[in-house]
Amino acid sequence: MKFTAISLAAWAALVSSTAIDVNKRASALEVTLEAVGNSKVKASVTNTASQGYNLFYKGSFLDSSAPVDKFVVSSSSARAAFNGVLLRVATSDSVLTAENFVAIEAGQTISTEVDLAELYDVETTDSYTIQAQGALPYAELGATNLTGSALPFTSNQLAMTIDGAQAKTVAYAIAATTSLEKRTRLQSCSSSTRLSTLHTALSNCARLATTAATAATSGSSSKFQEYFKTTSSSTRSTVAARFRAVASDCSSTSSGSTTTYCGDVYGYCASGVLAYTIPSLNVIAYCDLFYTALPGLTGTCHAQDQATTVLHEETHAPAVYSPGTDDYAYGYSAAQQLSSAQAVLNADTYAQYANALYVGC
Repeated sequence: MKFTAISLAAWAALVSSTAIDVNKRASALEVTLEAVGNSKVKASVTNTASQGYNLFYKGSFLDSSAPVDKFVVSSSSARAAFNGVLLRVATSDSVLTAENFVAIEAGQTISTEVDLAELYDVETTDSYTIQAQGALPYAELGATNLTGSALPFTSNQLAMTIDGAQAKTVAYAIAATTSLEKRTRLQSCSSSTRLSTLHTALSNCARLATTAATAATSGSSSKFQEYFKTTSSSTRSTVAARFRAVASDCSSTSSGSTTTYCGDVYGYCASGVLAYTIPSLNVIAYCDLFYTALPGLTGTCHAQDQATTVLHEETHAPAVYSPGTDDYAYGYSAAQQLSSAQAVLNADTYAQYANALYVGC
C-alpha cells in the first residue's frame, strides 16, 4: 500500500477550502475527500489528537491492497453499484500482524487516491456525491493488539461531475458477469474436511439467524437498541427480514441465492482475511484462516467464529437480501460508533447481534 504524508499546516489549508459536515461526531480523525480527476478521489486523514494510533485499516477506504468498498457513492437518482470485494478480517490478537495496521502520528496526515470507476458504476454522466463513513479500531503505536476502542469518522460530502464515457475506459477491478447460469449453494470441494466444516457452519448460521430474526421481531428492545441504535418497528422489521433471508440461504447446500467456495478462487485471501464476498457475482469464498483460526461456535461475547463469519458474508450478498450490507466497521467497539442507518447496513453488526443472543451477552 502507498500513502503520502503532508504537513499539518498544509492539511489546515486543505480543510479550510473544503466543506466539512458540521453535524458529524467529534473524532481524532479528520477525513477530507477531494476530486483529482474525472473519477479519481484523494482521501486524506489527519490525526488531530495529541497521541498517535496504529490504525486497523484492512477493508477500509485506506486499504489499497484489495478493491474493497471504500465510499458511499451516489448519482442524482440512486446509489452507484459496487463492483469490488467485501472482506471479513480476523481481529484476534493471535492473528493480527503489522501489515494489518498503518501508523498515524499526532498531527500527521496520510493520503491515498481511489479511482471510483474501478469500483463503482459511474458510467452515466451525472453529478455524484461521495462520502467516507465508519469507524476504525486501533492499537497503540508499535503494537498489534487492538485496544477495544475505535475512532469514528465521517468525511465531507464531495460533489463531483463524472464523464460517463471517460469512466467507461477504466476497467472494473472485478468484472461484473452473468456467466453463472446455474448457481449451486456450495461448490464441490477437494477437501472433505473443509466441506464438512462448511456444512456445519452453514447449519449453525441458519440456526443463529433464525433465532436473531425472532429476537429482532419480538425480543428485547434494549438488546436491539444496543446493536442497531433504534427500536423503531420498521427497522426491527428490516433486520428480521434480512436474518430470515440469511437463514433460508444457509439452510440449503444445493440451491439458493449465492455460490460458495471453500477456497480462495478469486485471490483475495490476503493476510488476516477470513472470507470475502463479491456482491456483483453473489459469490462467497472462505480462506485458509477461516478453517485454522476460528472455532465453529464461540462462547465469548463478540468474538469471531465460523458460524457468524458465514452469517456476516451472507448479509453482503444482494441476492440474499437487497440491498446487501457494507463494512462500515469491524468489531464491537467500532460498530458501537455507528448511527442506526449505518448499523442496519453493517455486516458485522448482524454477526455481533447473533453472537450476543447465542452467548447471552
